[in-house]
Amino acid sequence: MLQQAVGTLQPLSSCEIHCRIGNNSVRFPPKDLKAKRGSNCFGEKGFCVILASALSPSNEESLKKSNEAALILIRHGESLWKEKNLFTGCLDVPLTHKGVGEAIEAGKRIRNIPVDMIFTSVLIRAQMTAMLAMTQHRGKKVPIFTHDENEQARLRSQIHSEDAIKQSIPVITAWQLNGRMYGELQGLNKQETAYRFGKEKVHDWRRSYDIPPPNGESLEMCARRAVAYFKDEIKPQLLSGKNVMIAAHGNSLRSIIMYLDKLTTQEVISLELSTGIPMLYIFKEGKFIRRGSPIASTEAGVYAYTTRLAQYRQKLDQMLH
Repeated sequence: MLQQAVGTLQPLSSCEIHCRIGNNSVRFPPKDLKAKRGSNCFGEKGFCVILASALSPSNEESLKKSNEAALILIRHGESLWKEKNLFTGCLDVPLTHKGVGEAIEAGKRIRNIPVDMIFTSVLIRAQMTAMLAMTQHRGKKVPIFTHDENEQARLRSQIHSEDAIKQSIPVITAWQLNGRMYGELQGLNKQETAYRFGKEKVHDWRRSYDIPPPNGESLEMCARRAVAYFKDEIKPQLLSGKNVMIAAHGNSLRSIIMYLDKLTTQEVISLELSTGIPMLYIFKEGKFIRRGSPIASTEAGVYAYTTRLAQYRQKLDQMLH
């Protein structure tokens, strides 16, 4: 994974890293390495963990120009509490039968788009959506949740076959991608809440940018954590050329889209995301280009934009014929 992310690594003294990316050679002194919980030097050879986010600005710019990657965003399908018109927020509620169908249909739309990594929230409805969508993917790789809560979890979840690794997709869960926490509204019926507090007050809580419900989060607060996580953990993967899928929630995804599309606070509060409809972006030359939701005739436009996706589609066709 390190080699895929930053190139060929060579050990130097004091855990300094010599990295070769294509024809370019880069040194990473210790001050440029970004530490992460549980990361350290391996054995006696002096290797250190380098995260893609540790790239210096000049090296990041070089990667921007040489790589392109797909970014897929999927809002989870209908949940059991959505069906009952209850405020769900950060409560862990599964999908309805309809929601399962929406996730499967989402998978059909992205079945020809490469996926190297999956990020989801820690909530079951987002995870179900991601897993059900991947059952439709023509690549037939197996999504496997990563577990790094502690050393024992890491040891027990190791894969010891190179072939199995090649046929797997790591799934990373993060609370920062959770939906907006609705505080004291969670579990309440939306219509009854409007009667109780007044329609205008509830509308402000739900649709304003910076007004939180009682003991809950505003969209601004949700955006702060979701966008920070995207910048720190997901964007570096795209910079390294990885194709990423994010299965999350309406408000966390709206926050990320606000960042990708450079929306104003007024524009983002009117943005509506349908459940189970994937949105595709191409990350190319440091820019995010929205390509819509691949289906039928619009799918051709996706491949016309980037040769990398067209080649992947061609490879799938050759494998399955």
